[in-house]
Amino acid sequence: MPCILHIETSTEACSVAVSEDGLAEFKVEDLQGPSHAVQLGVFIDEALSFVDSHAMPLDAVAVSCGPGSYTGLRIGVSMAKGICYGRNLPLIALPTLEVMCVPVLLQQELPEDALLCPMIDARRMEVYAAIYDRSLNVVRDISADVIDENSYLEFLEEHPVYFFGNGASKCREKITHSHAKFIENIRPLARWMFPLAEKAYAKKDFKDVAYFEPFYLKEFVASKPKKLI
Repeated sequence: MPCILHIETSTEACSVAVSEDGLAEFKVEDLQGPSHAVQLGVFIDEALSFVDSHAMPLDAVAVSCGPGSYTGLRIGVSMAKGICYGRNLPLIALPTLEVMCVPVLLQQELPEDALLCPMIDARRMEVYAAIYDRSLNVVRDISADVIDENSYLEFLEEHPVYFFGNGASKCREKITHSHAKFIENIRPLARWMFPLAEKAYAKKDFKDVAYFEPFYLKEFVASKPKKLI
């Protein structure tokens, strides 16, 4: 199993972790941000010092690739690419919304037909959201959604849908279907990236370090410049 450095900066939280053989070897988190420009370099220095002092062979760097804060993602991806260049390591990019699903799948008892809807706040009554099944198959791809009383009804009529993330709490008054379930205190963190990163590493699903960008910078900025957070 690989040794992977994980970086997550897509929301106000800044976190770094190191996993080896599927286990957490190191983690550091600041949940009070945003303070990525100040904290991330310090956290990564601590993580790399830990790796080097324990003679751990670092195999890859994994970074959360959005959607999320433009500034946070830019800082996280830039740092990840710099480490990959400096240490000649492959780069793994993980969708932020999938990372948010990991603690729900690990910590919650969900019915077989449950759907997961992670949400990242995009101001006003807008969120970035996607819908996954329990195997993290995409049921509906990532989209910038304006939330109203009819949001996600096609899914709520057929399945229990679990909403979570920093965009979910403001949706409670609008999404009132009996199948709507809300989970508190779920945020993307580096320590939740382990299983997704190791799966990507096994498949050799690596990104081009020279050209990789967080995906939404190209897909959403031109058409929805005011939707960024």
